[in-house]
Amino acid sequence: MTTSPFPIESTAGDAQAAIREEFAFFGDWSERYQYLIDLGRKLPPFPEAWMTEEHRLHGCQSKVWIVPSGNAERLDFAAASDSAIVSGLIYLALRVYSGRSAREIVDTEPGYIADIGLAKHLSPTRSNGLAALLEFIRNTARHASA
Repeated sequence: MTTSPFPIESTAGDAQAAIREEFAFFGDWSERYQYLIDLGRKLPPFPEAWMTEEHRLHGCQSKVWIVPSGNAERLDFAAASDSAIVSGLIYLALRVYSGRSAREIVDTEPGYIADIGLAKHLSPTRSNGLAALLEFIRNTARHASA
């Protein structure tokens, strides 16, 4: 597994609150998209050897790879995309969910998406990809806690 900066905040709820505060600083969506791109650049390096069909997340127009590790006590996720904006969306999801217990992941709805206006400003294909990413993370947590 690569070295992960996550979790940054102590709880998933704190991470969502921090995301809401950060996005509130920006006046328009062009600034928010630029911030997403900047966040995507902060993702840890993703090994090229993991960029395989086995780790590919389907349901996204862009290529996305995700690798989970850990157990019910702590699940970590490494992920990457070939798209700058999607990389930023991955960063936000990992900030909320990676490095948390399976129970906390399952119990935390991704409210930040609607709260910062992402739901209204993503293309349908990006929205589908984000939904697939969140579903993968939360299903991994459900299986780990079963």
